[in-house]
Amino acid sequence: MSSIKKKIAWPVLLYIGGYHLFLLIGLPIYFMYASPPLSMILTMFALVFASGIAITAGYHRLYSHSTYKAHPAVEAVLLFFGSLATQGSVLRWACDHRLHHAFVDHDRDPYTVKDGFWHAHILWLFKRTKSIDPKVIADLWRNRWLRFQNDHYVACMLVSNLIVFVAAGWFFNDFLGAFFFIWMLRMFLLHHTTWCINSLAHYWGSQSYSREHSAVDNYLISLLTYGEGYHNYHHTFANDYRNGIRWYHFDPAKWLIWTLHKLGLAYNLKRVSNYRIANELLVQHRNELLQKLSSSFHQQKEYLAAKVTEIQENLSAKLLQFEQLLLERAARRNPDPLLEKASAAPKNELMAQIRLAKIEIKNEWRRWKTILKMISKTKIAV
Repeated sequence: MSSIKKKIAWPVLLYIGGYHLFLLIGLPIYFMYASPPLSMILTMFALVFASGIAITAGYHRLYSHSTYKAHPAVEAVLLFFGSLATQGSVLRWACDHRLHHAFVDHDRDPYTVKDGFWHAHILWLFKRTKSIDPKVIADLWRNRWLRFQNDHYVACMLVSNLIVFVAAGWFFNDFLGAFFFIWMLRMFLLHHTTWCINSLAHYWGSQSYSREHSAVDNYLISLLTYGEGYHNYHHTFANDYRNGIRWYHFDPAKWLIWTLHKLGLAYNLKRVSNYRIANELLVQHRNELLQKLSSSFHQQKEYLAAKVTEIQENLSAKLLQFEQLLLERAARRNPDPLLEKASAAPKNELMAQIRLAKIEIKNEWRRWKTILKMISKTKIAV
């Protein structure tokens, strides 16, 4: 056997390639003799969405990034639909995903887009992978539910899919149609939409928060990937339970987690402050300005570059200082008994510091806008 064949994950290749081939041949034959009812098609899409949310809200945000904690009942539902999604166990998925974030766009990134669009989309699945590294998922390894799912993954996957298939076949009185649409075509649609997170979301879109990695933001991709299309934000702030941070961003996993929190079924939601986000945007804008200035022939470009850096650093420091003051105020309102003896400024002094910080931030923003106007007058696009 050649070295290439030894590197191929044959069970995965045969399974994924086999069901693609089966659908390619079998689905047209099915349509020659039958047509599924609209209700079955709608049920199929509902299951695609439910299992997709189990991957985004469960595998991804709950387990891989620990952006919130969930009630055991919620975990059970997410694990059922996650197993239904047929994308591996949580431990395997989270291990690969954490490596992806740690080594994004490098050789140790399991599904790096640097090896091509199709590698990131599907071909990486056909490579033999190393065994799960317990050090990468040490926190998840302690969860007995996750270890059970990992140890009995094939059984969990088959049982969950059989339950849904049999229930749909019985309800619609059409087991053949249920097999094609509720099992095979549902799996096909779910796989390719979630795989778009690894491929399209690193390929086509804008980079508003960071250009240090290939991840991009794209509203249309978000519609395809159950809210995971704001990928540049996610790779910049991976510990935020949100992916789309604006109210109009399509992010059903965010809405689900928020609703569960209000119902008391999710807690410890992690959310990046607006000040940290503003600071990241500021740094990104500064880098773009410096790059444009460096390539210009303006005689004052060195002076302008120095002022841009100076004002950005001052403003960033003020934003981070203001965030710390707000955190201190919040801690006073909800004191931790273990930290009661910690030294802190008197309340009136703290409020005065907050007011002063607001004024300083406004002044620095004015200076930032002024330097932007100066640069715009030099006919260097900002």
